[in-house]
Amino acid sequence: MVGGQRSWIAPREEILDVAAGLFVERGFAATSTRDIAEAVGIRQASIYYHFPSGKEEILGDLLQRSIRPTLDRIEKIEFLGAETGAAPGVLLYVLVVLDVRTLARAPRNAGVLARLPEVQRKEVFGPFGAARDELKAAYARLGTQVAATHPNAAMTPDSNLLGTLLLQLVEVVIGMRSDGHRINQTIEATVAASCLRVCLADQARIDDVATRAVDLIGALE
Repeated sequence: MVGGQRSWIAPREEILDVAAGLFVERGFAATSTRDIAEAVGIRQASIYYHFPSGKEEILGDLLQRSIRPTLDRIEKIEFLGAETGAAPGVLLYVLVVLDVRTLARAPRNAGVLARLPEVQRKEVFGPFGAARDELKAAYARLGTQVAATHPNAAMTPDSNLLGTLLLQLVEVVIGMRSDGHRINQTIEATVAASCLRVCLADQARIDDVATRAVDLIGALE
């Protein structure tokens, strides 16, 4: 808001932003396209102009925004790792920080929507679930590589469970946003360090990794 007036924002983006707030506050089933249109201050027909399939399409877009930016960077992260010789721990740290930022930027904490039972039964949840599995596989791959260098590597969970643990550690920021916390660089670093500890990294290694990750993060942002 600027001077009591809503600052200019592309209509489609405004619809997504307002719809996300209503879905999170009221639930998906309890929110109609009419509700969204009234909250935005447009005609209901305008919703269908931008989203022909209505609120299902809006929901699908919001779910993708909570994960797609991270997925689009995984290949780049691993390519830069190969190009620069960065260790798996550095790549994992970079992935976690960028994933935290994706969740922090999702409109109105839209990551919450993926946890709603009513949403999980929707057809639009399928593509999101597949994308989440792809992200989990990347965490499993990098996490396993990090742990493999530790003398007690056998203490880590199997690859699939490790990927799940790392992904859920990152998704803690969804709950933090719900509790009113601002996701800043300190939280990013804390979550990334926690993920590395799950992979048996000690503090000295974490500190080294954090320093080396800075340039890669900058190159990908």
